[in-house]
Amino acid sequence: MRHALLIATTTGYQIRSFGEAAEALGVRLRLASDRCQHLDDPWRDGAIAVRFHEPRASAGEVAAAFGGSRPAGVLAVGDRPAVLAAHVADVLGLRGNPPAAAEASRNKLASRRALARAGLPVPAFATVPLAAAATALPEVAYPVVLKPLALSGSRGVMRADSRPALVAALRRLRALLETPEVASERDPLHGDALIESFVPGREYAVEGVLTAGRFRAFALFDKPDPLDGPFFEESIYVTPSRATPGVQAAIVSHVESAVRAIGLVHGPVHAECRVNEEGVFVLEVAARPIGGLCARAVRFVAPEGTPATLETVLLRHAVGGDIDGYRLASDASGVMMIPIPRRGRYRGVSGVSAAAAVPGVEGVQVTAKPDTLLVPMPEGRSYLGFIFARASTAEEAEQALRVAHGRLQFRIDREVTLAG
Repeated sequence: MRHALLIATTTGYQIRSFGEAAEALGVRLRLASDRCQHLDDPWRDGAIAVRFHEPRASAGEVAAAFGGSRPAGVLAVGDRPAVLAAHVADVLGLRGNPPAAAEASRNKLASRRALARAGLPVPAFATVPLAAAATALPEVAYPVVLKPLALSGSRGVMRADSRPALVAALRRLRALLETPEVASERDPLHGDALIESFVPGREYAVEGVLTAGRFRAFALFDKPDPLDGPFFEESIYVTPSRATPGVQAAIVSHVESAVRAIGLVHGPVHAECRVNEEGVFVLEVAARPIGGLCARAVRFVAPEGTPATLETVLLRHAVGGDIDGYRLASDASGVMMIPIPRRGRYRGVSGVSAAAAVPGVEGVQVTAKPDTLLVPMPEGRSYLGFIFARASTAEEAEQALRVAHGRLQFRIDREVTLAG
């Protein structure tokens, strides 16, 4: 039986999906995650405890955990796990990305610089130290977008249309990065912020894979909702894209060029782009698959004609299997990441059965837990749940998602704070 290593955070949604894929492929999957090293296998799953802020040392400990053997491949879920996966591949002699390239892919400043050196379109950008943000602001043309260098999922991303608005956004971002949850990451990138010119246009996402430097695009997603700020919470992904064939080809071509510019060579790729009359702007190239449960919107047909998941294809690829015979399913699919409408204590939801009964809807999964505090963007990092749809056209899939969302009623109590 072949072995594979999956590196993920303890809260990763996709761990179970990769476990199911491993069982279907006959692959033994071992997990490495950021759990306490002083507890003796608290989940009884044989996982290796790692520290994402010390990737080289943790890679050595992963190698030691395998003894004289090594897995057939390594996969990562999440940006910080992707950096560790690159170090593990380097230490164990497995196929993977160079550690420097994986690090650059999660560092928005390093990515911008790499794309600019390659001659790709990039917005005007500058960095500012958060500790001196109010006194060190560069001269910029508004509107601008403020971004943390190393958070994902649009977390901490804010638009500012004036200098006072930018100063306020910087203070808000600094407060987020100083929260115990984020500060515990011990990431030096959290000391600075990226300021870049706002790029208007439609936004798209590309899901694909690299095999020894050869890029293959699996799916091109439309993001039909405008993402113009002040925050940039994503909601709906639908594929196949309704962009013209020329625009689709340009998007894939620019993503491929961006991948080469950053130096990624092997493994999953998730990219985000904006398109306007000036061309294609690649905003992000991540050395990992699409996050959360959104991977369910990427559907394959195996060579024998049976359905296959993205996790199955990526795991097969990671252990050296041939994936050329896997093709994207011909029908349309979509996912809605259900946004959090306001801050408060989550009490429950009604209308799930009615939402699931909408024609084209394949599932409604509410992931929020009762009595937890819900935090919307830009500080938040999660969603209320996910809605999945499948239809003959992208328009029908999108409409099914919107109708189903309209049937859900979430009960959120106002947060009560006690005076000190």
